Amino acid sequence: MRDDKKLIALLRTAAGQIEGIERMLTEKKYCIDISNQIMSCQAILGKVNREVLKAHLKGCVNEATGAAKEEKLDELGALIDKVVK
Repeated sequence: MRDDKKLIALLRTAAGQIEGIERMLTEKKYCIDISNQIMSCQAILGKVNREVLKAHLKGCVNEATGAAKEEKLDELGALIDKVVK
C-alpha cells in the first residue's frame, strides 16, 4: 500500500525546491549551487518514483494472475528499458 501522504509531502518539497531553483536562476546565483539544488530535487522525485513502483509490485503485479500478470510484467519491463537507457 502506498503512503500517499508521505509521497505528497515529498512532492511538495520538490515543488518548493523548483521554485527555489527558479529564484536562483533569476538572481544569477552560482551555477554549481543551482546544479546541487537540481540534483536534490531529482533525488526526491526518484524516491517518490521508487515508492510508487514498489507499491505497484506489491499490489497490482503481485495480485494479478494469468495474462493480467504477464501484462503487468511487460509494463515493468518497458519501464526498466526507459530507466536504463
